[in-house]
Amino acid sequence: MKKLLSLVLALAMCLTLVSFASAETVEEVIAQAQNMTLEELFQKAIEESNGKRFDAVGNSSRGKSVLPIFVEELQKINPGYTLDYEGGWQQPKENKIFDQLTEDVNGANHVMSMTLIQDGNQIQSKMLDTGLLLNFVPKDWQEAEGVAKEGNETPLALQTLNKVFMFNNLGEKTYTNMWDFVRDGEAPLFMGVNSELVGKNFLYMMTNDKYATIAKEAYEVWEGRNPEDDALIEDMKLDAEDLGLTGENVQYGLAWVYLWCEKYNEETDDGPICNTLVTTSAKDQAGLLVYSKLRSVEETAESSVNNITVAAYQDGYVGIGGYAYKHYLMLTKTSPLPWTSCALIAYMTTTQDGFKAWGKDMGGYAPVPACMQDHSHDGGDEFPAKNDRGYDWWINEGKLVVEEPAYCASVSGTMSDWIDGIVAGK
Repeated sequence: MKKLLSLVLALAMCLTLVSFASAETVEEVIAQAQNMTLEELFQKAIEESNGKRFDAVGNSSRGKSVLPIFVEELQKINPGYTLDYEGGWQQPKENKIFDQLTEDVNGANHVMSMTLIQDGNQIQSKMLDTGLLLNFVPKDWQEAEGVAKEGNETPLALQTLNKVFMFNNLGEKTYTNMWDFVRDGEAPLFMGVNSELVGKNFLYMMTNDKYATIAKEAYEVWEGRNPEDDALIEDMKLDAEDLGLTGENVQYGLAWVYLWCEKYNEETDDGPICNTLVTTSAKDQAGLLVYSKLRSVEETAESSVNNITVAAYQDGYVGIGGYAYKHYLMLTKTSPLPWTSCALIAYMTTTQDGFKAWGKDMGGYAPVPACMQDHSHDGGDEFPAKNDRGYDWWINEGKLVVEEPAYCASVSGTMSDWIDGIVAGK
């Protein structure tokens, strides 16, 4: 028995050492890769993965469309290069991507090489803090002209996507202030806070003093404010204290979140929200939804992009125009093909062809300007709401609330239940 026990313990130790060595190897690859050009990474990918199987997992199904053109790029260097990727890009449903990655890294058989993933809160707490995912920043990305590094570097963002306030303009109501969307009688259309968790992250971020201050400034000039709203904001000081939230103006952000959760009308997806808002029968309805949904509106007698107004595009609009979430690219700690993953990530984040699957639509912005296509005239004079004003405008003038993984993770423990309680009680 003692010999058997010793053998088992020795085997366990070997497996632990192998796992540790594997993790170290991926980290060493990343350290070297961050000093290489895209062309150099292509060569390393060819050496590593020619004729092999590549698997990845992503929140966006568009990832699978990048793989064939990536292979074509490598074949320009080595015409005999092949990569087995058919069915290799998986897209888990119902937020199961975190479980899948955890099981893959901690399991005995490591399949997933990299991921395209969203939801900064869970990325921080479940993937980064645990070391299951590793960050890689390409040299060409670091040195790109005009690259937007702040908030996009750790973890590395493939793109920033915006969800913006829109309203049907055929009625009598006006929405010229962020607080108009939470005034009495409103029921803005919105995906439920637990249907798509980036929406919950948006509400977490509203308690960050940067955005709470914007809420305060908008409230102070809001024509619809009343004594009940003043009392709510005062009450939110106590809630903020109970939730462990700090910041000079946090009560304003928290009050807006409270009213939003109390009033929003839950929908299952942004597509139906868009299809509703653009109809002639949706007078005086508003919503918060992905901006790019406007691209697919079919113009009919009953539906038109011209039936809606993007709130922040109005002259004189005050306050936040919506929120931004990101798709991040990272390697798994146990990546079977780390060089190929680094090459693919560099290709996706530093070239227009690599970003084309996402860059073809308005409302999605790459940190490297050279990756982007121009969508400022998508609607022309006929459909001005579709003329995207771009990343810089949306961040600065549109005042998007931008997801920060570390902040979301720091407040979600208390705020999640608080938000759920408001939604459940309405």
